[in-house]
Amino acid sequence: MPRPRVPSREGSSRTGPAARRPGRGGHVMTRVTSSGELLTADDAPAGRHAVVVGGGLAGVTAALALADAGVRVTLLEGRPRLGGLAFSFQRGDLTVDNGQHVYLRCCTAYRWFLDRIDGTALAPLQNRLDVPVIDAGRPAGRRLGRLRRDPLPVPLHLGRSLAAYPHLSLAERAGVGRAALALKGLDLADPALDDQDFGSWLAAHGQSPRAVEALWDLVGVATLNAVAGDASLALAAMVFKTGLLSDPGAADIGWAHVPLGDLHDGLARKALDSAGVRTEVRTRVTSVAARGDGGWSVRAPGGTLDADAVVLAVPQRETHGLLPAGALDDPGRLLGIGTAPILNLHVVYDRTVLTSPFFAALGSPVQWVFDRTRSSGLRRGQYLAVSQSVAHHDIDEPVAALRERYLPELERLLPRARDAGVRDFFVTRERTATFAPTPGVGRLRPGARTKVPGLYLAGAWTATGWPATMEGAVRSGVGAADAALSALGRPRPRHLFAWDGEAGRGARGPAVRGELR
Repeated sequence: MPRPRVPSREGSSRTGPAARRPGRGGHVMTRVTSSGELLTADDAPAGRHAVVVGGGLAGVTAALALADAGVRVTLLEGRPRLGGLAFSFQRGDLTVDNGQHVYLRCCTAYRWFLDRIDGTALAPLQNRLDVPVIDAGRPAGRRLGRLRRDPLPVPLHLGRSLAAYPHLSLAERAGVGRAALALKGLDLADPALDDQDFGSWLAAHGQSPRAVEALWDLVGVATLNAVAGDASLALAAMVFKTGLLSDPGAADIGWAHVPLGDLHDGLARKALDSAGVRTEVRTRVTSVAARGDGGWSVRAPGGTLDADAVVLAVPQRETHGLLPAGALDDPGRLLGIGTAPILNLHVVYDRTVLTSPFFAALGSPVQWVFDRTRSSGLRRGQYLAVSQSVAHHDIDEPVAALRERYLPELERLLPRARDAGVRDFFVTRERTATFAPTPGVGRLRPGARTKVPGLYLAGAWTATGWPATMEGAVRSGVGAADAALSALGRPRPRHLFAWDGEAGRGARGPAVRGELR
């Protein structure tokens, strides 16, 4: 499903004074005067102090976990808000998500995160997987298919849906079943899987180009941000084994029914404040250095923080620029982790043109379309968000060219759109939305621990075993916090999400309060 991402957005802006939130946990911070002198303000009670650099899901998770264990935490974020790659902004009267983000029932870490910030009810799950799939290339009346599950054990839970899926031939449906069984038999701990591409594996297991387009890439492009031929077999196998072949309800889809900013900034900041975390936004860290006494100095334009532990929860290139010498055996590997773009098209119609919450498309450049009317605050008409992964060819196209290309495609897919007026059309672009899940990327992704005591890494691009998802980001934050707590001699919070930390081995998460779709 579409992933977390950060665009440059056209036609919108965010302004306002820097927000400085005085968290309840004290810390030592030296500030620079206009004459260049360092003034030290010591409001720190005795105890360990950790600095988390980056306020995305990974950083917020790490900060909450550390604070819940009794560590004093300062969270520094360069942007004017929290949420990292999953946020909202204002466009006139609309509250717009930067792009459509969803999660699955198997995303147990993100579900824990929602519960931790009291956001579970605002991002519910489907009761049962149900994905409408429209094929624009088929005759009218035969365009709609569905991928949905039955309340049966794996793999029977998808048997009836696959048998009736109209976008594949009978032989292709049977072939998909055989490939799924072969996929289920792969050992995700086998490092050789990371060196193979998923497309070649599918071809070797009898999958036709049509089967790849209508099923494997339908899911894989949205979750991996890569077509099968460009994706690591290890990551693709992890996605399909975990999402479709581990538990009958694993692939049930959830999404925020409120703006993402309400969750990842508003509720997250409230949770941080309640935990005693001091949150500083508009504070971009410029250097991280080890002190001779085993502590750390974290420098930002406003001054320097002293810390016992530091978590770098920023993108891989920014992390590379902040790493001190000796932190990783080969820090250049971080620069070898490529990126992939995602494009989001936002269309406001003067009437309702889509009656379902979302759909996926075949036979069209359109990939996934979501109804965001209610969450945006739109009072008249309908607002659709079109999420386009693997958007290399479109990412730099002018808005006018994208409008000319995609509005007719929406009319092909949605007959009601042909008579509707378009009240607004705008674009959000993310040129480096995710890390590229190419074959061999696994050996480039570092773990949470570095070679330097007291310095830890977090981010969806680290070695979580997951692709670049909200789930991977939260898992990385938990992993970094666990490593830091172990070194600081602090007990692990009993309610913290638990997982074994091994790529692809799933999670042993605690029960989540309430029913999650």
